[in-house]
Amino acid sequence: MVARAAREITPGMVVNLGIGLPTQVVDHLPAGFPVCLHTENGMAGIGPTLPAAEADRNLIDAGGAYVSPIPGSAYFDSAVSFALVRSGRLDLTMLGAFEVAETGDLANWKIPGRFSPGAGGAIELAQKARRVVVLTTHTDRKGNPKLLARCSLPLTATAHVARIFTDLAVVDITPAGFALRELARGVTAREVQEATGAPIALPVGDIPTF
Repeated sequence: MVARAAREITPGMVVNLGIGLPTQVVDHLPAGFPVCLHTENGMAGIGPTLPAAEADRNLIDAGGAYVSPIPGSAYFDSAVSFALVRSGRLDLTMLGAFEVAETGDLANWKIPGRFSPGAGGAIELAQKARRVVVLTTHTDRKGNPKLLARCSLPLTATAHVARIFTDLAVVDITPAGFALRELARGVTAREVQEATGAPIALPVGDIPTF
């Protein structure tokens, strides 16, 4: 899933990698790939993650993983970081999710009854990036669908998600709802349909795999 999501990034992009699965994308990009990776805690130009023994303890991503600098890396405070976000300079943001609706609504910051430190940067990232994609498991730990007709959890943003990468499939948000684009190897379209909490349109012909 993460390796497939990494292929969404094209040369020259400015890309934010959100907390959770998205932070792993950096390790699936080819060495020297020409992209500017941004993390909202104050860094642009991020190299692969490092084990603690090799890391500079001052360099972490939004999820707390140790990251490496690359030639041209820049460091800044939160005001500058979010000025980059708010001014629409992000070509792409990759975010995790608790739920995604067929309309592109995103819920990824709060499950009522569980502790949350707050919405953080996700609200602005989801609303201001030029393209928003989600990386998530297709179902939760209890097997309940995370792709739904309507989100039941507090929303992060409405109608901003364009594509979802899951452990089962690549799914696009279209004006008509969910549309299946690719399948994980060994997964059938029927399995994806059964794991999705809303209708999902199937392509004509063979479905590509990843």
